[in-house]
Amino acid sequence: MELDMSSFGGAIASGRKVKSMSQKELATKIIKEDGQPITPQYLNDIEHDRRSPSSDHMIRQFAKALSIGENILFGLSGVLTQQDLKDVRRAKPEQVDQAFVAFRRALKKG
Repeated sequence: MELDMSSFGGAIASGRKVKSMSQKELATKIIKEDGQPITPQYLNDIEHDRRSPSSDHMIRQFAKALSIGENILFGLSGVLTQQDLKDVRRAKPEQVDQAFVAFRRALKKG
């Protein structure tokens, strides 16, 4: 089975299925900042694109648990990491523009 790249939720659902995990099993591996695991219902909502992960922390946990590259999940979630945001804020506007042009060009080639 190939990774579903149509959305963040699609990637999570297909990655979970590749690993032969139940939603309940994966939910126990994703720990929120308060130290509590997410619920299977929350995971179901994410997989059906009704909710988004609440933080960089959770996206990284999904990446680790499902062996999916962090950059892939950040891209599908439409979220820049906190470090990416810091880098953008330090850069000149022209650098940011050039970086996004290069990013889009690279994806179109693939």
